[in-house]
Amino acid sequence: MAVILQYAFYIALIGLVVILVLGLVNLTRTDASQASRSNKLMRLRVLMQAIAIGLLVALGIALGAIGGG
Repeated sequence: MAVILQYAFYIALIGLVVILVLGLVNLTRTDASQASRSNKLMRLRVLMQAIAIGLLVALGIALGAIGGG
């Protein structure tokens, strides 16, 4: 279980970095839909961060670092 959570966490981190880079690239654009795209990428980044944090907490619980016992 911990190995699956670990891989999922790494995948979430890679996805988060990709979204961050896309957001930075989008800042250099000047087209009409840049603001809308920037807003969507920001929401996606926040969602991806929440997923990564949730996976990190689940990994801590699975390894016994969180929750005592």
